[in-house]
Amino acid sequence: MSEVQAAPLAAGAPELDRSTVVRTIDRISAAAGFISSIGLAAMTLIVCYEVVSRFVFNSPTTWVIEIGTYLFVAIVFLGLAAAQRANAHIQVEILVNQLDKNRRAFIELIGLWLGVFFFVITAWHTARFTFLEYVHDARDWGLLGTPQWIPQVPMTIGYALFVAALLRDIYYLRPPASKIAQWILPIAAVALVIFLFALGRSDVRIPGTRFDWGTIAICATIAISMLAWSGVRVTLATLALAGVLGVLFYYARGSSPLWIGILLGGGLVVLLFIGVRVAFAMGIIGMFGLYFLLPMTQLPILADRSWTSINTFTLTAVPSFVLMGALLVRSGITTQLFDALVCWFGRTPGGLAHASVAASATFAAVCGSSLATAATLGAVAAPEMVKRGYSNRLTYGVVAAGATLGILIPPSIAMIIYGNVVGVAVTQLFIAGIIPGLLLSAIFMVSVLVWAFVVPSSVPEGTAYPLRQKLAAVVNVFPFLILIMAVLGSLYFGVATPTEAGAVGAMAALVMALQRGKLTWESLYETLLETVKVTAFIMLIVIGAAVLSWVFDYLRLPRMMVQLVKDANLAPWIVMTIIACVYLVLGCFIESIAMMLMTLSVTFPIVVAIGLDPVWFGIVLVLLIEIGLITPPVGLALFVLKGMSPNVELRDIVLGVTPFIFVMLGFIVLLYIFPDIVLWLPSKVG
Repeated sequence: MSEVQAAPLAAGAPELDRSTVVRTIDRISAAAGFISSIGLAAMTLIVCYEVVSRFVFNSPTTWVIEIGTYLFVAIVFLGLAAAQRANAHIQVEILVNQLDKNRRAFIELIGLWLGVFFFVITAWHTARFTFLEYVHDARDWGLLGTPQWIPQVPMTIGYALFVAALLRDIYYLRPPASKIAQWILPIAAVALVIFLFALGRSDVRIPGTRFDWGTIAICATIAISMLAWSGVRVTLATLALAGVLGVLFYYARGSSPLWIGILLGGGLVVLLFIGVRVAFAMGIIGMFGLYFLLPMTQLPILADRSWTSINTFTLTAVPSFVLMGALLVRSGITTQLFDALVCWFGRTPGGLAHASVAASATFAAVCGSSLATAATLGAVAAPEMVKRGYSNRLTYGVVAAGATLGILIPPSIAMIIYGNVVGVAVTQLFIAGIIPGLLLSAIFMVSVLVWAFVVPSSVPEGTAYPLRQKLAAVVNVFPFLILIMAVLGSLYFGVATPTEAGAVGAMAALVMALQRGKLTWESLYETLLETVKVTAFIMLIVIGAAVLSWVFDYLRLPRMMVQLVKDANLAPWIVMTIIACVYLVLGCFIESIAMMLMTLSVTFPIVVAIGLDPVWFGIVLVLLIEIGLITPPVGLALFVLKGMSPNVELRDIVLGVTPFIFVMLGFIVLLYIFPDIVLWLPSKVG
């Protein structure tokens, strides 16, 4: 899943730099990204202030949690447009990568217009939601009693700017053929806003139907805009796809749960297959479910889920850990870490490969992101290994496998999201991941030794380093030890909560980067903005999954699945094998966090029903989505490494990582047979 490149301008199309619409969207999106970056810096600072105030001065604040959460909401929604400009939103590219330029642009336009359709409706209901909160003077339950409409305004604005960013990409892919066509969309948009404003809070329905005039007006406006900007073929194809989905969902109401489940899952697969962004696809299918499958249309749920799924202080740890990893890469500390480990493992067969695994494990202990781990070791370890004579397959296989430790060894973004979704303590998950993470690192090293003995030509002769040089190299590990103390130490000694530990680590990483003179104001802003983009696309997937899971829960599909499993009276190991196989298949095609969020509403109740521990399942689930990160054709870590090493064939990377995939599968079996590998440490610490 690589970034989508904009198609060249059509012949005779108006120049992009002359388009007032595009220039305006770019400027506003850039301004929103800047505000989000400032918000991220402010959120990190105030969370660190809370830790110091509480631990050092025994004077906890009454406002940090609320203000930090509201800043996080603003960061996410105002960052959506910036993420779209950078093509950061994840899509499945199995089909689109096989198409020529024109056909790919055609498919991309369909996906983008479907996204516009979903987010315009969501923005409208979000605006109404915010206005109703203002009218009823709804306030937060916290100590500040903040009027809820205030933090909800960035949500409404963010959605509107995101729609504008989608339209900008549509313009880039296939610009309108004339000046008149170019201005039809802005004029139609203004007319739509006026009409929706006139409707106000009323949900004016057509008597005897479930259709309302607001949704009809939005559909008509988008159809006119599509026709003016993208032509007849794109318009007909998009309307046909939406129409077929609408008819199927309309007539499925009241059908058997099995048929409805197949329809929801099948519709999602179709949208993903044609390249619709993952978050868009989940949201669109959820929206059709809200409109057609329920006894009464419930589109306002789009706004409610957008707000409640993001308005939680726990998730503020996600941008904190992403920021910490980005700052570490900027500081260059990771290079020193690898050099130090090379000295200690140099003489061992496959010494640099061992050093790469050890560096991955150490970096994972302060980062929380597998992609950041892959990017860092791909830039630091891989070139050095190839230069010294290691085979491409071993080099990139071990770097890709080591990257998966990023979300197993705590802290972990995946664990934070899992714990937030299912209600498991994040601290328990972090503790539970320590022993499996270290044990899997050791198994990776053993695998490297076996590889070196089986295929001696894949590794050069080891280099011995004198003890003096080894001891001197230890100094280079101190920065990481300090950072691990700052993050895990503050967490496990009660100085900071799991949410706050990320901000503490980000601040420590910032101080290190400044101390090393590796950070300018410009690079700091770029780091903040990149963090905003990553956070925005992850949280948009959370929102899409929240909408879809609400439909699943309302229709009681998870309960029915649980009952089906109970009635089948299958052994727990058989059920777990089926679940694992489902995740392994999905991991071949769908991004890891999206896969987890799409399935948890069904798989988690089943796992609990058969008596498996939620903490244990959290670790096993992380392992399964780790495998997805390195499984073709959609393994993100593979594409990160391929992008950093254009001269290396993707085939070599895939063949190199395959043995480690089987090692990880065997490790999951080991955890099932001996669950105490996961549960022993949490039971002792808890």
